[in-house]
Amino acid sequence: MTTTTIRRDFEFLQPAGWAEPKGYANGIAATGRQVYVAGQIGWTAQQKLISDDFVAQAEQALANIVAVLKEAGAEPSHIVRLTWYVTDKPSYVSRQREIGEAYRRVIGRHFPAMTLLVVSALAEDAAKIEIEATAVIPNG
Repeated sequence: MTTTTIRRDFEFLQPAGWAEPKGYANGIAATGRQVYVAGQIGWTAQQKLISDDFVAQAEQALANIVAVLKEAGAEPSHIVRLTWYVTDKPSYVSRQREIGEAYRRVIGRHFPAMTLLVVSALAEDAAKIEIEATAVIPNG
């Protein structure tokens, strides 16, 4: 297996011969304080959905993740894994460019291991996307 070290506190894992992933990492190895962020949707601190728009909800969900990370002293670059749950695959596929732009506005150019799952519904009926995160804050 080939690993490519990008930061000294974790490694992106890319097996030899595999094509480079687009917008995510195949794996990450990290050491430090682990932070687990529950699934976040596109609502405000007062639990009001900001919009019916798929991309707006995605951007707000990512901003909510960043807010939770901040409480732990973490930042977006500490994220090692994101799991995205979407209720509308066609909206996700057709708006990937816009989602990518929103992602970079909130997270930057950091692309951890990611998984996308298409689900029939989320707990909040009007939510179209929910994202959970795992971050690792380096020791010392």
